[in-house]
Amino acid sequence: MDALIDELTKALGADAVLTGEAAAERSTSPWTRLGTPRALLRPRTTEEVSTALRICHAASAPVSAWGGKTGLVSGARAEGEIALSLDRMSAIEEIDTTGATMTVQAGCVLQTACEAAEATGLMLPLDLGARGSATIGGNISTNAGGNRVLRYGMMRDMVLGVEAVLADGTVVSSLNHLMKNNTGYDLKQLFIGSEGTLGVVTRAVLRLRTRPVSQDTALVAVETFDQLPALLRLLDRRLGGTLSAFEVMWADFYELVTTEPAKGRAPIPHGHPYYVLIDGMGGDEAADAERFEAVLGEALETGLVADAVVAKSLAEREAIWGLRDDVGQTGRGGPSHTFDVSLRISDMEAYVANVRAALAARWADPAAFVFGHLGDGNIHLVIGVGVGGSDIRKAIEEIVYQPLAAIGGSISAEHGVGLQKRAYLGLSRNPGEIALMRTLKGVLDPKNILNRGKIFEVEA
Repeated sequence: MDALIDELTKALGADAVLTGEAAAERSTSPWTRLGTPRALLRPRTTEEVSTALRICHAASAPVSAWGGKTGLVSGARAEGEIALSLDRMSAIEEIDTTGATMTVQAGCVLQTACEAAEATGLMLPLDLGARGSATIGGNISTNAGGNRVLRYGMMRDMVLGVEAVLADGTVVSSLNHLMKNNTGYDLKQLFIGSEGTLGVVTRAVLRLRTRPVSQDTALVAVETFDQLPALLRLLDRRLGGTLSAFEVMWADFYELVTTEPAKGRAPIPHGHPYYVLIDGMGGDEAADAERFEAVLGEALETGLVADAVVAKSLAEREAIWGLRDDVGQTGRGGPSHTFDVSLRISDMEAYVANVRAALAARWADPAAFVFGHLGDGNIHLVIGVGVGGSDIRKAIEEIVYQPLAAIGGSISAEHGVGLQKRAYLGLSRNPGEIALMRTLKGVLDPKNILNRGKIFEVEA
């Protein structure tokens, strides 16, 4: 008899506490390794989350919160622990079209929230590959980024207020609806990006934007790296604030996603070093399209762009975006390792060259596919060296992460730290910062039960 599980079952009800095979069946994800939890809790309300955490806190039982289970750094791993899923707390409680806000429960799927906002003529700007599975609570706890950070910012920039439950069951309700509120500490910031280590977000107030009426998409080819930031600045200056995405695909990635068995086909021929997906979203369909094409024409005339294709239909736009999103192709050549880093644009060319050189010096025929949100300083690398294993992974990590310390880069641009990047936290954060993080953890979670061991280890 498991006394803790028995107590949780009495408090929450048998249908809210899954164990054994029932828990194991829900502990699968194509994105991450979750482990098999001691039990899976499925509360229906904030009060039930509070009750569950109070009971677990009293028993010093570790708890890992689950959102859409789409993380990529083992941040939701709950092997032998209590897993807490908010999938039953998925309601959109209110959309205030006058104030342009949405109040939503943490278990709501991102795509559901976006579609609800769009139905009212508004927009929740967050957009990422896992939109159909990722949840608002998970997006908040990891400070999700995605495809529109260049214009709208990270998830942090869309959150006005949160409700969260602390490790001991205390409910902190800070459901602010105001854009301006300078009354003391901004408590929501404690929970945004803290990866569930300081509290479990249960509800949030999100800032919405007016839904754009135009969207212009193009794919262009660029011959030198120096032309990429020059093109970015031209677009930012000439598109009147409508530039929403500047996604760069290095040649090897572009060729991979436009060659069978990939479904995508090349709108621009192979042979260029860089391919850029440009997206603009505005408020005047005709004028925006005219300006978009005029700026691309200028870029072609001045030599910033070697070739260009403009999407003329929704199908063509989706096909171009489909190339950028077809990351799964990188795994077709064998074991691969995915990395998410950020650094100054001026350092990117040398950084990528150095990583490639270091890989080639160690392995005979390494593959390094590079792509990402260059406009906001974030690139992704998917690396394969023909073999897998933890030792291989660690060797590749050293090559990818170590150079970032000297150039002020980050080991994690948008995926978080979780377990996978914990050993490298010191490359991006100084001892004083990490010490303060530990202090906050000790105050808010003195028994270290929330997402134990994620981001950094806490000494007993």
